[in-house]
Amino acid sequence: MMRTRPLKVALLGCGVVGSEVARIMTTHADDLTARIGAPVELAGVAVRRPDRVREGIAPELVTTDATALVKRGDIDVVVEVIGGIEPARSLITTAFEHGASVVSANKALLAQDGAALHAIAGQHDKDLYYEAAVAGAIPLIRPLRESLAGDKINRVMGIVNGTTNFILDKMDSTGAGYQEALDEATALGYAEADPTADVEGFDAAAKAAILAGIAFHTRVRLDDVYREGMTEVTAADFASAKEMGCTIKLLAICERAEDGASVTARVHPAMIPLSHPLASVRGAYNAVFVESDAAGQLMFYGPGAGGSPTASAVLGDLVAVCRNRLSGTTGPGESAYAALPVSPMGDVVTRYHISLDVADKPGVLAQVATVFAEHGVSIDTVRQSGKDGEASLVVVTHRASDAALTGTVEALRKLDTVRGVASIMRVEGE
Repeated sequence: MMRTRPLKVALLGCGVVGSEVARIMTTHADDLTARIGAPVELAGVAVRRPDRVREGIAPELVTTDATALVKRGDIDVVVEVIGGIEPARSLITTAFEHGASVVSANKALLAQDGAALHAIAGQHDKDLYYEAAVAGAIPLIRPLRESLAGDKINRVMGIVNGTTNFILDKMDSTGAGYQEALDEATALGYAEADPTADVEGFDAAAKAAILAGIAFHTRVRLDDVYREGMTEVTAADFASAKEMGCTIKLLAICERAEDGASVTARVHPAMIPLSHPLASVRGAYNAVFVESDAAGQLMFYGPGAGGSPTASAVLGDLVAVCRNRLSGTTGPGESAYAALPVSPMGDVVTRYHISLDVADKPGVLAQVATVFAEHGVSIDTVRQSGKDGEASLVVVTHRASDAALTGTVEALRKLDTVRGVASIMRVEGE
């Protein structure tokens, strides 16, 4: 039987995403009612600038007092899309304490304090859902924590930031330099005026922390994620990648150690073979590749940002939370029973592409090879070219630990015949 009393929703934030959430709630009201089993009502919208005209939202619903809104006591679900750590953390906590479940898109907060928020939600028997925090419209969080709950996930690797993928795709397809590609991304609205969070990997690192925690049933915080930005990637790196049959992507990689005793989470640029499904992800799209014991290899692909795509994920969570509310249940909370240690980056094993500027004279290759051997790093291929006393030496290794590679590079820099290390890049996705 359809319940006639509406479920009341408080919306915190009414920017690009929040305004789309409000619009969809209004235009799809009848469908949402049918899918949930009760009508949903937008009971209040907390904003910082109340004088701005917000089409489709009644002015009496708008308030600058977000705390009072979540304390009302008659709110069933709070949707938080304001971002940042505070006041979002305090508002979500207050919502739980006053009887509301929460839907959030706040990747930074969840990466930093997800465990604490889950604990508070559990204390008050309320839901905390956050599909929109990772990869926009792509259904990813729910498949990982529900659809694959009976499987063992070994690796999650993906492109989780549309801005960086757009820039790298432009560099690859047109030969543009980093700054030129960034300028185009900014002009088209893909990059913020200050793109630091995207291009330095902070955004992707927060998402990696969330994905690793869910995939491996282990608490992984933002501080546990190794992060390396993409601002040093050059056209020369792309030329080298093409010679290897690869392209370059900024990847978030979460993986279980081969012995299953630990996990790692990292974000950095990497060469990836053109044969890998992630290599074909173009423009501002996102894609996440999941490897598990039983299901094998899965890929989730789609728009990873923007008002409508992110609002789609928010509304999906809203429907699920409202259904739980009606049935008097809650969905899955935090699963951290495995409590696996998070290994440092030095323990990570992968392949490397190293480009060296060296003197063009006999014996250089032998010296370089000796340094690699002394540090236990096996060489797969070497390519040398040069003239007029200067040369370029490109070395691709077999799998080696990050610590071993770091020691190798430090030793190489001390050789008189090595003029400099032009670039170092990991090779993933084999």
